[in-house]
Amino acid sequence: MKISRFDSGVGRRVAEYGSQNLTISRIAHLTREAVVLCMVLEAEGQVGFHQAVQNQLFLVVNGAGWVRGAEEAEVAISAGEAAFWHAGEWHGARTEQGLTALVFEGPDVTALETSAPS
Repeated sequence: MKISRFDSGVGRRVAEYGSQNLTISRIAHLTREAVVLCMVLEAEGQVGFHQAVQNQLFLVVNGAGWVRGAEEAEVAISAGEAAFWHAGEWHGARTEQGLTALVFEGPDVTALETSAPS
């Protein structure tokens, strides 16, 4: 058994694309072309608006904030919800209080069509 950390204390600070208060830690490689990351956005943090390099599934596991795609409208997101962007799609995220998201990136990453029960 191997125990590893993915909290902000072992991650890499990111400032590209105007990102603020963001730390990313690699968690695992799923294939040669896919990775799992942990994004920790501190209070007033943001993932700067940019094009996704690969398909990206953004699963919020703690906290809340807003995500957006190419359109300017932001959509509220919180723990237990996920956003998916296709490779090349413009996207960004921000938070006021902070959030933690697990991010799955790779050409074969897809999102399942699920929604809250009505």
